[in-house]
Amino acid sequence: MPKIVLFRRKTLAVLACILAAAAIFYAVSYPSTVGAYATDRQLPIYCVQRDQKVVSISFDAAWGNEDTQQLIDIMAKYGVKATFFVVGDWVTKYPESVKALHEAGHEIMSHSDNHAHFNSLSTQEIVDDLNRCGDKIEAVTGVRPTLFRCPYGEYDDHVILAVRSLGIEPIQWDVDSLDWKDLSASEITRRVTSKVQPGSIVLFHNAAKHTPEALPGIIEALLQEGYTFVPISQLILEGEYTIDHTGRQCPKT
Repeated sequence: MPKIVLFRRKTLAVLACILAAAAIFYAVSYPSTVGAYATDRQLPIYCVQRDQKVVSISFDAAWGNEDTQQLIDIMAKYGVKATFFVVGDWVTKYPESVKALHEAGHEIMSHSDNHAHFNSLSTQEIVDDLNRCGDKIEAVTGVRPTLFRCPYGEYDDHVILAVRSLGIEPIQWDVDSLDWKDLSASEITRRVTSKVQPGSIVLFHNAAKHTPEALPGIIEALLQEGYTFVPISQLILEGEYTIDHTGRQCPKT
């Protein structure tokens, strides 16, 4: 029995040496891969740590335009200002709608130039895309976008780093209305009102089938709960901050 135990100990020691040597070889041969796992993941802002009951509603505008004026009218009724993330091609196709949104006091921010999959783009291609979209928005509104939402919600570290290199803040959401799935107005309302918390960012789409029907009830319900609606640029924190593993922006302490 002692010989068997000794043999096993020697075997484990040899295996440990082999594994250690393999780890060293991998670290030397593939330092960038090892570094990627050793550093924190780059995240956009999904929501904000806020003590006050404030919430931001946002709309992605990439294709249709049939409901834009109706959305403007609904929000004007309640004095609500939202953030619209628009695609450059949409700006080119519907400049009057972009102008109307801007004149109604809503933020016009970037959603890329042509709704590409940013994970497959190089850093320079991302920079060029954001500049093209920014140029189009600024030409209509006179204001250059400072926020960006990735098409399809897709991103990785190199996408987020490229966006922030331009001084633009990438924005996601923590409350998804799923209006693009053609849910009924009551389902959209239930999803949103049950998930909103102070500092939430809600995702809608400007051409979703039942969003105009659901929006008044959502606004009224949240107003009754004491919420104030602000554009995303007024929701996010200024100065030094951190972003936790859930994407929540928090003041740096």
